[in-house]
Amino acid sequence: MVTGMIAGLASIIVIQRLTELLLANRNQIWILKKGGIEYGAGHYPLFFLLHTAWLVCWVTEGYFTSCLGFFWPVWLSLFLFAQVIRYWCIISLGHYWNTRILVIPGDLAVRRGPYRFLKHPNYLAVALELAVVPLIFGAVVASVVATAANAALLLLVRIPVEEQALNLRNHDM
Repeated sequence: MVTGMIAGLASIIVIQRLTELLLANRNQIWILKKGGIEYGAGHYPLFFLLHTAWLVCWVTEGYFTSCLGFFWPVWLSLFLFAQVIRYWCIISLGHYWNTRILVIPGDLAVRRGPYRFLKHPNYLAVALELAVVPLIFGAVVASVVATAANAALLLLVRIPVEEQALNLRNHDM
């Protein structure tokens, strides 16, 4: 039963990620046609690698533990909450949503949806997801390692590059 749940959730996440990459590609084309500029392209593969390794690790560790984590309903609820935040971000940003850092000089920052409350709500959704999905299946090592790697990449690399890009956009106005 647990192995079926692991396979099911992993399949949902893979389909979700592939669909999001297609949407991001479509939005990237739109942004570039509007004169958008990409920032931080060099670190983008690190996130792709992190998410792929995360998926492989929690699935593998989950198969070895072959049980649900003690607080699995809590972890599942937090995963579902993260999905609400993720799709609220995607809907709120519309064509501006992307997995890359793409900025159209002179455009104003989006301040609707969850962006009224948080500067980077999509990163909160991803951080929650990376932490709690493995815990559903007792994959504590995958959760801790992915959370630490994601925090380091976000705090040390991604958010500073994004902030710099957003500040440059404002200066181009």
